[in-house]
Amino acid sequence: MPKDPGIKSVLIIGSGPIVIGQACEFDYSGSQASRSLREEGIEVTLINSNPATIMTDPVTADNVYLRPLEKKSIIEILENHKIDAVLPTMGGQTALNLAEDCEKAGIWEKYGVKVIGVDFGAIATTEDREAFRLKMTEMGIHVCQGETATSFLEGKEIAQEIGFPLVIRPSYTLGGSGGGFVHSAEEFDKALTHGLHSSPIHEVLIEKSILGWKEFEVELLRDSIGNVIIICSIENFDPMGIHTGDSITVAPAQTLPDSVYQRMRDMAIRMMNGIGDFAGGCNVQFAVNPEDDDIVAIEINPRVSRSSALASKATGYPIAKVAAKLAIGYTLDELENQITKTTSAYFEPALDYVIVKIPRWNFDKFEGSDRRLGLQMKSVGEVMGIGRNFQEALQKACQSLEIRRNGLGADGRELKKREPLLESLKTPSWNRLFHIYDAFKLGVSFDTIFKFTKIDPWFLQQIEELIVLEREIEQYELDSFPRALMMTAKKKGYADRQIAHLLGCLESEVAAKRKEMGVNRIYKMVDTCAAEFEAKTPYYYSTFGDENEVDPKSDKKKVIVLGSGPNRIGQGIEFDYSCVHGVLAAKECGYETIMINCNPETVSTDFDTADRLYFEPVFWEHIYEIIQLEQPYGVIVQLGGQTALKLAEKLNRYGIKILGTSYEALDLAEDRGHFSELLKENDIPYPEFGVAEDAQQGIELSRKIGFPLLVRPSYVLGGQSMKIVINEDELEDHIIDIHNKIPDNRVLLDHFLDGAIEAEADAICDGENVYIIGIMQHIEPAGIHSGDSYAVLPPYNLGDLIIEQIEQHTETIAKALKTKGLINIQYAIKDDTVYVIEANPRASRTVPFICKAYNEPYVNYATKVMLGEKKVTDFDFNPTKKGYAIKVPVFSFEKFPNVNKELGPEMKSTGEAIYFIDNLQDDYFLKIYRERNLYLSK
Repeated sequence: MPKDPGIKSVLIIGSGPIVIGQACEFDYSGSQASRSLREEGIEVTLINSNPATIMTDPVTADNVYLRPLEKKSIIEILENHKIDAVLPTMGGQTALNLAEDCEKAGIWEKYGVKVIGVDFGAIATTEDREAFRLKMTEMGIHVCQGETATSFLEGKEIAQEIGFPLVIRPSYTLGGSGGGFVHSAEEFDKALTHGLHSSPIHEVLIEKSILGWKEFEVELLRDSIGNVIIICSIENFDPMGIHTGDSITVAPAQTLPDSVYQRMRDMAIRMMNGIGDFAGGCNVQFAVNPEDDDIVAIEINPRVSRSSALASKATGYPIAKVAAKLAIGYTLDELENQITKTTSAYFEPALDYVIVKIPRWNFDKFEGSDRRLGLQMKSVGEVMGIGRNFQEALQKACQSLEIRRNGLGADGRELKKREPLLESLKTPSWNRLFHIYDAFKLGVSFDTIFKFTKIDPWFLQQIEELIVLEREIEQYELDSFPRALMMTAKKKGYADRQIAHLLGCLESEVAAKRKEMGVNRIYKMVDTCAAEFEAKTPYYYSTFGDENEVDPKSDKKKVIVLGSGPNRIGQGIEFDYSCVHGVLAAKECGYETIMINCNPETVSTDFDTADRLYFEPVFWEHIYEIIQLEQPYGVIVQLGGQTALKLAEKLNRYGIKILGTSYEALDLAEDRGHFSELLKENDIPYPEFGVAEDAQQGIELSRKIGFPLLVRPSYVLGGQSMKIVINEDELEDHIIDIHNKIPDNRVLLDHFLDGAIEAEADAICDGENVYIIGIMQHIEPAGIHSGDSYAVLPPYNLGDLIIEQIEQHTETIAKALKTKGLINIQYAIKDDTVYVIEANPRASRTVPFICKAYNEPYVNYATKVMLGEKKVTDFDFNPTKKGYAIKVPVFSFEKFPNVNKELGPEMKSTGEAIYFIDNLQDDYFLKIYRERNLYLSK
């Protein structure tokens, strides 16, 4: 049936700031849903407090409210707009909780708002562990033996009845918070107390443990007349016991017999139909006993979930876009397949390739944290590799992680000691995948590896095969290397750099040799239907073979935008925001746009954001071959954060045009010595500094510069390994620590201006003209990383003299660096003197915040300057003032209860929110000071 004619305006609730367990996958789903509804002529109003997202951009919705996600904000919107329906399924648990609070308070009923895409009864059933267990039992679905407890005593009695080992799952929590496995009575009391406190309703489910069983997920869509399709099956590489957000996952399922899959499929459909009546997406998780294929239902999420973004990118099926249309009344057979444009959306995708997702962790930011993986999610992002087989997809995913690995091994970084390896296999952590490889290489038996990991033997065999292949490769030298073996290695995902390591030669020599052999990379289309129908969407991945499905011919100039890779602390969704706006601006100027990125959670990897999408690692070999194929006018590196910036040197060396600020200027700003010389030439104050190669040199410099010192490695992101030291012992310890973590890295020593005020300025420059888009003042004193500091835009108590110095220095530095595009400069202010801390001639973390605060598309302007299409003087800058905008950092310390929560030079926040106030006497501003006293370094 057609859409509901009574729905002319829809409110979409976002997910708020990024936290561990709820990241930018909901920016992707919310943006998709908004576009989908606007295609139908529906007015979309959107509320979210996250300034770093495309979702909260004017290009996404008709009305955007950057407000706290609370009931009074909803009431404000309903007072200002006639809203017919609310869609709360695109903002994760945060949006659902808010929508349900409004339902209980009678807000939707009072304003005549229809709730679409969700059934609150279904949500209650799935979030309440006891209700879920009873409902599944009623439907004949097998679940784990267990009961719920709402008190400590009740929990103890249940545990005594079930016996150990068991698992504790709190009700209504995000990312598995508060959950865990308990193996003995001794650890049970603490785990039960923690679980009860984690649950907002003080309830936990205590179940018999199925640790070691295989885990699977199924993504479904259902319409209002009961049509159901399975979008994707996903298999967890890791067995039960690790949160699915922390597990390596594979699509489609690789080790699932068809008979078991058909049973699982039937169960998933029965579960979705049985829990409630709603049209939209659903995710179901199962455990399968490897001994007898018994299937147990773990949980069901009757909404767009974290896995939905992965399933969308894996299949090309736009789940959130279709779910939004189903929510307003359409049926699946009435909607168009977005990929083929000729078939309906009522079909199940068929994959002729393999997807591997690997999570990205940031344990280095949480010194002393428990790095073991379990039921509580700890990863901060993820990458996805696409290949024609599991091994190729796995290697590409490893190359995407940006952890200084060239793939899965073959890089000389193996762990070679048996006991630490075995301990790692027993205790899942972020690097267990690499240690499985290391164990096979060391000669640990297959049976031992399986016994300790319980990972399906098929997956282990795939890794063991790589070791066998490497031993064969090592028998040759490059001159005698057989073509067939080269093709085999490349088809299994090996980078030229890995093959070079095995052969003992240079990466460039391997690349030249395989080109000589005719072993060339080709590109295949992600088409959702295994080429049964012609696909219209230019969405590609690389592999090796004969048929190339990319036609690079074009009448337009091409621009490649390098993406920012996986989310992590210090480089998050704000850089994806900049990349997307860079693409949109280049399109406006008539360029054909090409996006390269490997992050499945983002809007930049949506198949219709750029004219052509390559879902590939942001890794030199992949980038270079795409450039050789496409022959672009130039490459934009300054929007993708440090990921893209680090490739600038090689692009420059290979004669590839970098659009915007030159490589020389980018490098000069990163090189503290040369940058300080530039400041000195222009009479700009800066803290005295030095560069040390080792601890002895550092100590000698410290006697000249004086303590306290800010000590940091060069060329890092998010203040990694940055620390304030106050004596020679601390200095020596920290330099040794830096060299252990980042070998061969020079160490920068800056005199720390204790008690200074920090501020930062962002500007656009065309090489001659400069426009400052915003000056922000940090609320905390110097010493707290800018990403962790509350900041106010515009400054709240800097005098005219200080502002004038900041403006002058910003203009002078931008011109001296011959900046073309964006630049961010950080300042320390002490005794009425403005000192320059650092300059970044690229998009910064703060740019989306400034764009949202002033309602101006500054990234679009900057991109047009980079392309040489506009001068700064061509723009009619007209920022909308809204009093003061406050940047509010958000942390996920609850995931790491034992870490040091004090803030300092190294960034620890996972996301941010924006808050508008009319004047500085507002209660909220004063509340900030009270809150921050809990975290300030002493």
